Amino acid sequence: MPEGPTALNARIALIRAARKTLDAQYYILQDDATGLLFLSELLDASRRGVRVRLLVDDLYTPGKDQLFAALASQPNFELRLFNPLAVRSGPLAWRVALSLGDLRRVNRRMHNKLLVADNSVAITGGRNIADEYFMRSDQANFVDMDLLAAGPVVPALSNSFDDFWNSRQVRPIGSLMELPPDDDRTRRVLAERCEDRRDLLPEAATDVLGHPPVSVQLAAGRLLLTEGDGRVVSDVPEKITYDDPEASFADSVSQRTIAMLYGARREVLMVSPYFVPGQAGLALLREQAARGVQVLVFTNSLDATDETLVYSGYARYRLAMLKAGVKIYELGSRLVPKERRFGEFRHSSARLHAKIMLVDRERVFIGSMNLDGRSARLNTEVGVIIESPALIEQFGALMPVRELGAYELRLRKDVDDVQWIEHHTDGSEAVLDEEPGANVIDRVRDWLLLKLLPEDVL
Repeated sequence: MPEGPTALNARIALIRAARKTLDAQYYILQDDATGLLFLSELLDASRRGVRVRLLVDDLYTPGKDQLFAALASQPNFELRLFNPLAVRSGPLAWRVALSLGDLRRVNRRMHNKLLVADNSVAITGGRNIADEYFMRSDQANFVDMDLLAAGPVVPALSNSFDDFWNSRQVRPIGSLMELPPDDDRTRRVLAERCEDRRDLLPEAATDVLGHPPVSVQLAAGRLLLTEGDGRVVSDVPEKITYDDPEASFADSVSQRTIAMLYGARREVLMVSPYFVPGQAGLALLREQAARGVQVLVFTNSLDATDETLVYSGYARYRLAMLKAGVKIYELGSRLVPKERRFGEFRHSSARLHAKIMLVDRERVFIGSMNLDGRSARLNTEVGVIIESPALIEQFGALMPVRELGAYELRLRKDVDDVQWIEHHTDGSEAVLDEEPGANVIDRVRDWLLLKLLPEDVL
């Protein structure tokens, strides 16, 4: 599901169709229009007798305690927080500052994104629950990717959710604050905060891949799925307690996804908004390119990223990757809005957030994992590795990458530096010698921070 409106409406359709259970697990769940719609639908489901379990990482929950507590006070609605911060009030920076004595623990987060309905249908991928992941922001919207799945992978995803739900890293919100009684006052709070937020997004008769809305499919009694062999890859919640970086990486989502590279014969496409390969990753990319494998990296440009420090960490490897023969494309914030296949950006800028690895157009990973040290060793992740020629053929509608509003990076002639090539629809191109979005003050700040911070925390 590459389109934001389709991905949001699919989640709502599954929630409305659920009859027994709903399990939702997210890194970010904002109380904006999207988040309140999502919570309102979960609340409705609980009131018709569906068991709802909502698990949210605690890092981005400031200001939501009253709403979360009110939801957890309702019958059939359980809400738990992953790795909660000790300080419950105040903005995020304040809560983190007062937790510096426990920074090692606070720095490790649950980055998973998962919704499972009736243990029979699931959605996982890159999207958190917030406006910018579904084309609803007026400032910046993410290009992202989700996967809707049924069949044997769903029990495996459910098991991953249960592992987190029952782990020692999770606390019921009622153990962190007093829950209000389920009375008229609490129900008024819920009505005022979320129950009137029911606007679905306008959705075309078919998306860019030719799929009708999931709600239409469910009403017809049949999901139009593409057959394939899927394998769930999921980190264990205890990963955040490991002190040894190699133990954190061993058997992780990152390790098992990167292992796909070793079997590549022809082509590898890596899509990651935050791409910091490290020296070991650079050596692996060089090795694959030397074997004749075409390696393509698709990430954010500086003018598109929301994490300039992470971008600076990636930029240290960019020249070496190009010299090794790796092809690099960077999504441009002002280029993608010209492209309509991902939705209507209106006046907003574009940012990449999808996490995909495609090998030989035979195997694909879709999930929550970025290709950086934080996903590999600090955060927990989840995703699915799929073998399905038919599903992977659908990626042809989203290729080639140079047409996705991206700059193509090249080595400058006679100079040890990089050029950014902007491709136009008429076949012409513009060559940029200056990095799009470069700012001297930001560069100096990030250069200094990179001297102080280990690469794995980017």
